Amino acid sequence: MEARKPVWSTQTKLIVALVVLVIVGFLLYKFSEILTPFILAIVLAYILSPVVNSFQKRLHLGRMVAILFTYLLLILFLAAALRLVIPLLMFQFRRINVDLLHVLREARLLFGQSFTVAGVTVDGTSLLEQASGSLQAILEPVFGSTLGVLADILSSLAWVVFIIIISIYLIKDSEALRKWLESLPPPDYRQDFIRLGEEINNLWSSFFRGQLILSFVVTLIFITVSFVIGLHFALLMGVLAGLLEFFPSIGHGIWIVIASILALVLGSYHLPVPNWAFFLVLIGIDFLFTQFDINYLIPRIIGRRVNLPPLVIILGIIAGASLVGVPGVVLAAPTIATLRVLARYIYARLFDMEPFPDTSLKPMPPPTLRWWHLRPVKKKRPEVG
Repeated sequence: MEARKPVWSTQTKLIVALVVLVIVGFLLYKFSEILTPFILAIVLAYILSPVVNSFQKRLHLGRMVAILFTYLLLILFLAAALRLVIPLLMFQFRRINVDLLHVLREARLLFGQSFTVAGVTVDGTSLLEQASGSLQAILEPVFGSTLGVLADILSSLAWVVFIIIISIYLIKDSEALRKWLESLPPPDYRQDFIRLGEEINNLWSSFFRGQLILSFVVTLIFITVSFVIGLHFALLMGVLAGLLEFFPSIGHGIWIVIASILALVLGSYHLPVPNWAFFLVLIGIDFLFTQFDINYLIPRIIGRRVNLPPLVIILGIIAGASLVGVPGVVLAAPTIATLRVLARYIYARLFDMEPFPDTSLKPMPPPTLRWWHLRPVKKKRPEVG
């Protein structure tokens, strides 16, 4: 008869758990330099994995052949896009370099004076300095350290190769990795672990692929609208709007500030209206787009799983930027949404509640009253024999 193995006491389990946490924290601190590229590799693998699965199933390819085919198509697509877009963007960059000093000078002349509103005098110069200082204080923790990290990664071929190789192996071994993770929890909690994994996986997949589609749609919308109303640097502003869509809540705010300055200083290049009227037109269009974005685009493209209060997202972006740079900014919203899922599960377990309520038995919605329901029902006349 096999001897029963000794069971660790609660104190021993606590000590072991603390030691493991300390070791993990030390490793993260020691190898923090590769943390950002590794996160980018995970993101790339997460986005391309469904594409690889589709090619493998539809074209009857081997796993590795499907992966290489996917990456080849991605490289060709990026090369073609850069070949078409980069010359136009460079042309507008040269124009904006010429006009930048003029824009700044006109902005100071426009705002650098006193205004009297309802009998109250406002010093525009001090207000402009305070606004500039506040904007710098907000954006510095978000972009101050992130742009340097991003430039280092893009300028280093070794990091690019590292990201590609790690992402390829993550896609190749994704099924084995999933089975290994599902085997880690004890048998009694394995079903809960799988349910949590499915919910978090749906959350992140809807965010990643939805965010890419949303960014592309927003880019097309803003390029078209900018050309129609005559906003200067229309192509550049449209691409900027699409890129800033990856920064929830604050990204669009940054765009409208830049666009408003261009509208007030340069006006429209083909609408015969004064600059202040063009500014009001731009603000009105931005308000309509914001409503369309919140009520239609985001719910249908990304879904409602990642919907969070704007203040929570902004605080998460600042915290993420200070911790891991660019990935922390982009992944702040789904990370907070994931923590919300985990917190809901822990809360349910602490109070002996069902962590996964059965949503299949939903109450029937109330009957909808249609206009034809109000019409009187005609009685059939009895047939005369």
